[in-house]
Formats: sequence, C-alpha cells, structure tokens
Amino acid sequence: MDISTSKKNISAILIVSALGYFVDIYDLILFSIVRITSLKSLGFSGHELFDYGVLLINMQMGGMLIGGIIWGILGDKKGRISVLFGSIFLYSIANFANGFVTDLPQYAILRFIAGVGLAGELGAGITLVSEVMTKETRGYGTMVVATVGILGAVVAALVGDYFDWRTAYMIGGGMGIALLILRIGVYESGMYSAIKKSDVLKGGFHKLFTNKKNFIKYLHCIAVGLPIWYIVGVLITFSPEFAKAFGLKVEIQAGTAVMYCYIGLAIGDLLSGALSQFYKSRKKIIGLFIILEAVFIIVYLFLNKLDATFFYTLCLLLGLSGGYWAVFVTNAAEQFGVNIRATVTTTVPNFVRGAVVPATFLFQYLTPGVGIVYSALLVGLVSVIIAFISMTKLQETFGKDLNYIEEH
Repeated sequence: MDISTSKKNISAILIVSALGYFVDIYDLILFSIVRITSLKSLGFSGHELFDYGVLLINMQMGGMLIGGIIWGILGDKKGRISVLFGSIFLYSIANFANGFVTDLPQYAILRFIAGVGLAGELGAGITLVSEVMTKETRGYGTMVVATVGILGAVVAALVGDYFDWRTAYMIGGGMGIALLILRIGVYESGMYSAIKKSDVLKGGFHKLFTNKKNFIKYLHCIAVGLPIWYIVGVLITFSPEFAKAFGLKVEIQAGTAVMYCYIGLAIGDLLSGALSQFYKSRKKIIGLFIILEAVFIIVYLFLNKLDATFFYTLCLLLGLSGGYWAVFVTNAAEQFGVNIRATVTTTVPNFVRGAVVPATFLFQYLTPGVGIVYSALLVGLVSVIIAFISMTKLQETFGKDLNYIEEH
C-alpha cells in the first residue's frame, strides 16, 4: 500500500495544509488591521498612513511574488514537504522580529521576508492534496484547505482588536513554530516520489515561458484570480477611506471590514467547491463567481451610502463573490504535470497577490484625477473583464488524471 495515500497521511496532509493557509491568511490580513495603529506608533500621521500603508503591503506582496517562484521551483526539485517546512520557518522568524521594529525601513524589510516565507504555503499544500486524493474527491480536499485557511482572517481581526500590534505579529510567529512541529511525520506525495530520482526535468520555471502553449495557459491561470485580490487589496484594505468618500457618518474599522469579507470568502469557498463537485466543472463555477464580483463591486462603489451595517454586509458579499479561491488554485494545479505542478500552483496564487502592487499603484495614480470611487471602478472592471476572458480560454479539468509528466 502506498503510505502517501493512506487515510492517516491524507488526513495529516489536509490538517497541516489547511493550518498553513490559516497562518498565511492570518498574516496577510493582520497588516490590513494594524496598518494605521502600527504606523501611528512609529510616528506617522495624515496621508503618510495611506502612502506608507501602500508601500508596506507592496513590500509583502513583492516578497510573495519572489517567494512563490523560489518555493515553487524547490517544491518540484526537492519535494512538497520540504517547502512546507522551509516556508513556515522563514515566516515565523520574520514575524517574531516584526514585533521589535522601530522604523519604517525595518518594518518594510521584515514584511518582505515574511512575504517570501508565506509564499510557499498554499501552493505546496494544494499540490500535495491534489496528488494524494482521488480525482473524484480532490476538489473537496482543496475546498477544506481554503475554507479553514480563510478563517485565519477572522482570528487576525480578533487578535488585532484585543492585542497590541507588536504582540499580534509575535502570535503569528508562535503559530508558525507550532505548525512546523505538527508537520513532522507527514509523508511526501506518491506521484512526486515516483519521479524524484528520475532524470525528468523538475521545476523548470523558465520552460513556462519558452513553450508558447504552456505560457498562454499559465497566464490564463493567473488572470482568473485577479479580481479576488483587487477586492481584498483595494476595496477592503482601504475601506475606511472609501467610507469617507461615500459620506458615511460613522467610522468604518478596517479590521471589521476584513473580518466580514473573509467570512464571506470562507462561505464562498465552501459554496464554490461544493458547486464545482456537484456540477463537475471548475470553469462554470469560476465564471459564475466572476460575474458576481462585477455586480457587487458596482453595488459597493455606488449604492453603499446607508449605514455601517449595510457597509459591512457588502464587505461580506464582496468576499462571497471572491470565494472561488479554492477552485481557482485547484484548477491551476490540474492544468500541469507532476514535474512542474508545484511551480505552477505556488507561483500562480502569489502572482495574483503580487498583482495587488500594480493594482494599488494604478488606483493611487488615477485617484487624484477621477476620485477614489471611479479610480477603484476602472481598476476593478479591468480585472473582472480580463479574468472572465481568461476563464473561457482554459480547459475543463474536473476529473482529470494528474499522474503525468509535462514534456518540454
């Protein structure tokens, strides 16, 4: 019996992958929550809170972009399990150090390092789950990983509210170390073990760019996820600024907006995962949720002027519409062979997150000319249109046999 596909190992992989993504999301969202308080404690005020907030989130996303490439290649060359150990260790060290920063350059450097560390979590976890579960059930497995992981945002919101921002970062580091210990004894994917010592080219990231067919497919895999992180990185992260633009009389808390958005994302991931299994289609469900994103982006920007309750409800609905993250990453994993799967599955979601950098830059650039609302609308519509077109270009992968080699 292949020990990698035993019920015990599959359960262990599901648990550690889900908790890894939990820590991933906790850290990403924690910054949105502590952005203002942390920068104020370092002596900044006024427009600096916005400008330096953008700088720090871009540093973290840039780290995830670079880390996604590094961990993805290592995942195919050295194994999925080794990435899960290395990535969480680097993240944990950076987060503990983040609790002691005294100026902006230190803060920015450590956000970058934490981003590099976190970049390996989701891709390696989803790759493992996809390879050890049957083709009929792997959609449920990745759905569990994404849903449990996204609840890390709720914990981040609670920790951000009840603890000092420095302590909140150190709590994240502590969770990372605990997870590192928990991963001892988890076995590698059987599909990967079968090719590990062979001469097959593994982790050939550059080959994605030299093979035209794979390159186009790879770009489409990235593009379908763009609206998700536009919602999180722009509409939700800067929700206090949007509330002021809408003329709301009450103060909107970024942490509360983030919490409601991620509750919506968790519900959406459960719903999209279940629907993709029921209808036996990744493409149809991704398309449906992209349409929902377009609808709720417009509602959020133009009909969001009642009160705080309505505002937070729309944050939840925006999250719900972006809740196809699990199906999106699963689809990317299913598009490519064993020898390059970790590279693709790790880089694709991190390139989507990294796309927050040009999205926020464009958002900032357009805002002085057309205002915050129309700037957000233009960036959002571009991301939605690109995502929908890309979805139509990808092949359906539900039930696809994943035990094959990508020829170069």
